[in-house]
Amino acid sequence: MINWNTIDTVLLDMDGTLLDLHFDTYFWTKLVPAKYAEQLGIPVDEAKAIYTPLLAKTAGSLQWYCLDFWSEALSLDLVSLKREAQDLIRFRPHAEVFLKALKNTSKTVIMITNAHRDTLSFKLERLPMAHYFTQLISSHDYGYPKEHPQFWQILESRINLDKQRALFIDDTDSILDAAKTYGIAQILTIETPDSHKPPVNTGGYKAVKDFRDLLANEGTL
Repeated sequence: MINWNTIDTVLLDMDGTLLDLHFDTYFWTKLVPAKYAEQLGIPVDEAKAIYTPLLAKTAGSLQWYCLDFWSEALSLDLVSLKREAQDLIRFRPHAEVFLKALKNTSKTVIMITNAHRDTLSFKLERLPMAHYFTQLISSHDYGYPKEHPQFWQILESRINLDKQRALFIDDTDSILDAAKTYGIAQILTIETPDSHKPPVNTGGYKAVKDFRDLLANEGTL
């Protein structure tokens, strides 16, 4: 799947790629609606009906990923609320094995995530992994989500990226499309971002089923 001799920089998403997306699915579709409904004193379905249009309106924007925005919009302390479900935060199968293997190479390994900095810090507390990376980048640092061309332009200038010798792994088609348009040479997606859901439509991108598969290729790590 990958010839590692052609890769200098590895760009990795966090949620749904390295970490099981089940935490985020549960948080946004179960826990937040329940707490919002409780706060308003209405049924959960009614609470969902109130904020679902706002979710749709902000999809793909930086607001959609911003804890500050949603905490204010819903009048909920979402950072504290995340702690109620923190036991669901876990690596996808063998993701940490993959990170350890990358750590033992000379490659530049960078996390690029749309997650808010507060979310990133919270998850790093739960699963210490910062030491596996050369750098941890939140799209909030740049003012543009990964779906936006400007994110990639800023990223290149900040990290001196050679996109012809880069690998990017993410679980969101629109983000992969943006990376492809920008010119990232090698792109992979994730077959099962959420362990509690069936495999997703990968949109034509090659999908990682098991991170160990990436460790047994030509030019192996």
